Amino acid sequence: MHAQGLDDDPKSNISKQGRYKVLKMAAVYGANSSGKSNLIRALDLMRSVVVNSVKLNANSKLTRDPYAFLEGAYLEPTMFEVVFITGKNTFRYGFKYNDNEIESEWLFKVRSKDEQAFFLREDDGIAVNESAFSEGIDNESRVNKNRLFVSLCAQLGGKMSNVIINWFDEECRVISGIDNDNYSLYSRYMFSEKSDERDDALGFFKKLQLGFNDISVVKLKNDVDNIEDLDVKSIHNFYSRSGKIKGSLLTPFDQYESAGTIKMLELSGPIFNSLKLGLTLVIDELDAKMHPILAQEIVRLFSNPETNPNNAQLIFSTHDTHLLSTRLLRRDQIWFTEKDYKEQTDLYRLSDIVLSNGSKPRSDTNYEKNYIAGRYGAIPYFIND
Repeated sequence: MHAQGLDDDPKSNISKQGRYKVLKMAAVYGANSSGKSNLIRALDLMRSVVVNSVKLNANSKLTRDPYAFLEGAYLEPTMFEVVFITGKNTFRYGFKYNDNEIESEWLFKVRSKDEQAFFLREDDGIAVNESAFSEGIDNESRVNKNRLFVSLCAQLGGKMSNVIINWFDEECRVISGIDNDNYSLYSRYMFSEKSDERDDALGFFKKLQLGFNDISVVKLKNDVDNIEDLDVKSIHNFYSRSGKIKGSLLTPFDQYESAGTIKMLELSGPIFNSLKLGLTLVIDELDAKMHPILAQEIVRLFSNPETNPNNAQLIFSTHDTHLLSTRLLRRDQIWFTEKDYKEQTDLYRLSDIVLSNGSKPRSDTNYEKNYIAGRYGAIPYFIND
């Protein structure tokens, strides 16, 4: 998400974060089974390990998903690292772990000319920078082998460690097959309350002319489970035989709306909350069940400074080649996944490709046409009998 030194349009796709030029969006393309979803699952797994570390008992197994198709790969540790900006600070945080323990962990604050180590964890112990990360002092021996040190420090009230945990828990959101139900429920609750996000989402829906005029959500008490159910209805015009509007009709949303419209409702909560708060949102298969024009309008929400005043980010995988347009994405915002000869995923940027004639893709070329023609790789190939 670090912008390259390109003079590409749209210029609005870059935000200035301190000394960094950061991209507002990234799109990931590739054939089926090329690794697009695994990339997003990896982001989700890192996030899950960090957020759920506080819940682990001393003998709990750690969640891993090592590569299954390479001899001995399951014996090697899993490693994650991310550089992120929160508030006015930039951090580099990562860890390496196996099924039973955290093998190493590190936290650095990235400064203008160097990095300041907060703590380093290795096999022989944890080294804490006492002046920069005082909340870690005397806690080195208290952390279980299967638990992240930053999680322990956060639980004990550490200010800086809570900033780190909060970024994973609140500021970076991942929608994949795992967590989609939670975000769908969040969206439905959004429409049950009066809020700026609700108004923005309804305005967006009206612009797209999805067919309904409004959404009604009624909270129903489920006495059996003692929880609230949400009864979501769409409000449509009711017409006379001659075509005049006679009134309104409430219809069950999940029964009368299309699969694409239902998905728009489910995504609306995280999308408009991310736009309001300036969060990072990651979505697997953005275009699934969705018309290409709807996907384009979502991309434009993040590109437009008026709808994205706080520089939220959208990272998504897609098969929708209509988004491969110089009007929507820069060359450094377009990524591809392709399997190598060992079925491992190679992830590369359009701006880094070197074509057969030795040149790089130009910013005035037809990205969609060249991608379909196979010039960038990352497309399905078929074997002819």
